[in-house]
Amino acid sequence: MKILITGGAGFIGCNSADHFLKQGHEVLLYDNLSRKGGPANVEWLRQRHGDRMRLIQADVRTYDSLAAAVTGADVVLHLASQVAVTTSVENPREDFEINAMGTFNLLEAVRQQAPEAAVLYASTNKVYGGMEGVKVVSDQIRYGYADYTEGIPESYPLDFHSPYGCSKGAGDQYMIDYARIYGLKTLVFRQSCIYGRRQFGVEDQGWVAHFIIATVHNRPITIYGDGKQVRDLLHVSDLVNAYQKGIEQIDTLKGDVFNIGGGPRNTLSIWTEFEPLLESLAHRPIAVTRHDWRPGDQRVFIADISKAAARLGWRPAVAPRDGIRDLYQWVSANPGLFDSIGR
Repeated sequence: MKILITGGAGFIGCNSADHFLKQGHEVLLYDNLSRKGGPANVEWLRQRHGDRMRLIQADVRTYDSLAAAVTGADVVLHLASQVAVTTSVENPREDFEINAMGTFNLLEAVRQQAPEAAVLYASTNKVYGGMEGVKVVSDQIRYGYADYTEGIPESYPLDFHSPYGCSKGAGDQYMIDYARIYGLKTLVFRQSCIYGRRQFGVEDQGWVAHFIIATVHNRPITIYGDGKQVRDLLHVSDLVNAYQKGIEQIDTLKGDVFNIGGGPRNTLSIWTEFEPLLESLAHRPIAVTRHDWRPGDQRVFIADISKAAARLGWRPAVAPRDGIRDLYQWVSANPGLFDSIGR
């Protein structure tokens, strides 16, 4: 198959590319290389796969180059995105142009140039908004849902808080409607907290990797709120396996939406439970600075992944403690990659 990956030089993109290249598929990366770590990820892929991996350095805001790249594709993984809520607040126009307009460009390119292609869209759990109506309970170390014991389902009402939520949510809904109106083979994955190797996390995006990089390189860590906030963690290898299953079943699943996250059995509080795990890996105490809650920071988000289990035949395989240990070892073994990242 010919697989096009927009945002292919990013963390999820390069792991996806590596997976499909190892299977013998033709992989074309489409990326503007604007993010730190992108060039290093491309070089890593070239070292592993040589000329079998191709790169088009271009932007999803440029329709003509995107349409040319899409032509002949069997599969499109649309991962290109502005990824941070804070950045979207600072520059909402750019956020809209990349996430909403870029996704519209991609769909139009597929409609015109590759209407039979499978199109997978990396959406986000932020489309559910602040979920103020969900009752939250807490104990000494973590928050939890009072009623949603299996997490938040796909049927939960959408509520696009923040420019980022609006722009990603717009793409989410366009994907669904292009399947309904034009018959495109689209699939929406509302992804939770993804982590793993090749992730160059910073404070406002990729917090698992950010905390690990800061710990290994003795950089400052700031905890916002009380640190009991809970997230469901999903290792990138499990996410890529979900992509694989979605592609294989696209004819029966097209137009559908799935929560893809760690689910209730793969949760971690961002500091009260993460701190002792990091300290055991670093063999020392970790100093942090405390700040007030950030606007819109959810006490808890856990995805209900039962629909993905039933219809995709997919469940996470990597436990957070194992995945975090592996990521810590990778960061420790590659100090040169982080000299200019995350400072």
